[in-house]
Amino acid sequence: MATSSPPILPISNPETTATSVQSQPPVATPAVRLFITHITDSVRNGFAQRRPWSELVDRTAFSRPESFSEAALRVRKNYTYFRVNYLSLIALTLAFSLLTNPFSLLLLLSLLAAWLFLYLFRPSDPPLVLFGRTFSDRETLGILVVLSVVVIFLTSVGSVLISALMVGAAIVCAHGAFRVPDDLFLDEQDPAATGFLSFLGATPSNVAPVVAGRV
Repeated sequence: MATSSPPILPISNPETTATSVQSQPPVATPAVRLFITHITDSVRNGFAQRRPWSELVDRTAFSRPESFSEAALRVRKNYTYFRVNYLSLIALTLAFSLLTNPFSLLLLLSLLAAWLFLYLFRPSDPPLVLFGRTFSDRETLGILVVLSVVVIFLTSVGSVLISALMVGAAIVCAHGAFRVPDDLFLDEQDPAATGFLSFLGATPSNVAPVVAGRV
């Protein structure tokens, strides 16, 4: 009587499975999501610290400064108090200038997208491949730096940004010089160095190793 051979059970090699899992490139989506969440929270916290706009445009609090030193002192005090409001005005001026120059806005958005998806949040493995050529991280960084210089200084983007910042700074200085700050009082719990764009000085913990590992 012929004996039937027992069925062969599939056996997986743990080492092969572990190697295949480790060879998969890390997904950058959580880092992007964390970075966007961090920026959103920082902007929300910054807007929460803004002063009432009615205080900013109170007509009874405007007067001509008697000297340049008094004007400079007013600008410094008003900026300390209306810091978030002033930075919001500069941001609105910058946004208006870019919206009225769609070509510059398109170039700036394209440059930002290139930095985000080709360097900051791109997995380090595998390397970047464009047009059949492989680029290392240092080559990618060098190309992006050169591209940034070209876009900002050799196109209309630079002039639009500089002019918008100058107009915004002029508005802030004019308001700060003519706004009498005698009725303004800072809250004791407000930190002196807190800024509306404080998120620029901080990097999420999960994003920092990705950026630092490429330098």
